[in-house]
Amino acid sequence: MLEKFLNIFRIPDLRKRVLFMLGILAVYRLGAWIPTPGVDTHMLERMFDQQGGSSLGLMNLFGGGNLRRMTVFALGIMPYITASIIFQLLTVVYEPLARIQKEGELGRRKITQWTRYMTVILAALQSIGIAFMLTRGGMVLHPGVSFLLMTVLTLTTGSAFIMWLGEQITDRGIGNGMSLLIFAGIVAGLPRGVMDLIQKVQTNQWGSFTIIAMALLIVGMAAVVAFIVFVERSERRIPIQSARRIVGRRMMGGQSSHLPLKVNSGGVMPVIFAASILSAPMMLGQSEFVQNSKLLQPIMQALQPGYPWYELLYVLAIIFFAYFYVSIIMKPDDIADNFRKSGSFIPGIRPGKRTSDFINDILTRITLVGALYLIIISLVPTFLISGIRFDKVWLIGKFFESLPNWTTHGLGVNFYFGGTSLLIVVGVAMDTINQIESQLIMRHYDGFSPRSGRIRGRKTW
Repeated sequence: MLEKFLNIFRIPDLRKRVLFMLGILAVYRLGAWIPTPGVDTHMLERMFDQQGGSSLGLMNLFGGGNLRRMTVFALGIMPYITASIIFQLLTVVYEPLARIQKEGELGRRKITQWTRYMTVILAALQSIGIAFMLTRGGMVLHPGVSFLLMTVLTLTTGSAFIMWLGEQITDRGIGNGMSLLIFAGIVAGLPRGVMDLIQKVQTNQWGSFTIIAMALLIVGMAAVVAFIVFVERSERRIPIQSARRIVGRRMMGGQSSHLPLKVNSGGVMPVIFAASILSAPMMLGQSEFVQNSKLLQPIMQALQPGYPWYELLYVLAIIFFAYFYVSIIMKPDDIADNFRKSGSFIPGIRPGKRTSDFINDILTRITLVGALYLIIISLVPTFLISGIRFDKVWLIGKFFESLPNWTTHGLGVNFYFGGTSLLIVVGVAMDTINQIESQLIMRHYDGFSPRSGRIRGRKTW
């Protein structure tokens, strides 16, 4: 395995890409320690200690801990992801934008440019909300208009810079830049989570149940990681038969192959999209207007992470974005048309619309399985770690009040060990390794998996 890993640095182009990616991630982590001027960071950290499992804890997770320290990268990559979701939805429902997207590379560049503008606008709006929240909470050293303008300028510029870093990784590095930035932020917070677990063991946080809880947590994390790897590598293979045809004096075709359809084609993107969309009402709920409103305050309280209504919307959003993302990257009509042009067909299925409908039916079924897998990974650890407040549900809440406290409030383990964070870390790591492996195999080097690498010749005796 060490020899295969060293092959990365023997290829000049691949070595340059990997080092460039690591350099950009180092710059991102360096900016995570530059504070926003005028903020009382000690008081801010005390507030996060009190609300670690709330909406702020979830936003801090995706921001790599930057929101907790209120650095120049406090907004993270979420404004860009939200802007990307908006334009991807518009390309489906707004015909002029769909025509621009079909223009090829030029159309893609136009939409990318508009996405950047939308990112700056969303970042500015979120910066204003954060500035008002800090002022209302008494965490500003010198409140006033100057602090508001400085905060908006600093956080918006930081968000735009993160967007540029992600695009540079995607274009000149290895892997998806935006996913890798989120990955780096979560991994950087894991040592803090480990120290938190050690302190809980030393202080005997859960009494006689502490050792058992730690053992169950470790076993559960290992099982979740194994389950993620298994499903991410699972695929539905559709057999394909190519028709025989005469080219010159030779008979070509007649070979059998397959079309691989991944169970979870969207990877971690449906989870990231769902969390990004639901972060908007969470940020709105921190405003003074909502906090003082007798009508809106209960609604926003019910939409906090860990509450049943939030989790229900989270589940529906994951299902929606799982199907939405698959509809973007997999188009059955185009696949059927390519089969017809190449003379290939699925045995027992007529070419054309019947082939398209057949592929669409399979995609619909396996995407539902993939969405349910994402929901399980996201909700089961959340239920065990931070709990779901079923005691707040009307009519049935009294039943949950009679149960032990940990059934509705969880075990209070650090948020970095949630199912969402594990899914993102494992998913992004696997995608990046697959891209590196494909680069190695393309240059006739051995990959990381046993069956990849050079095509070896037939042995002679």
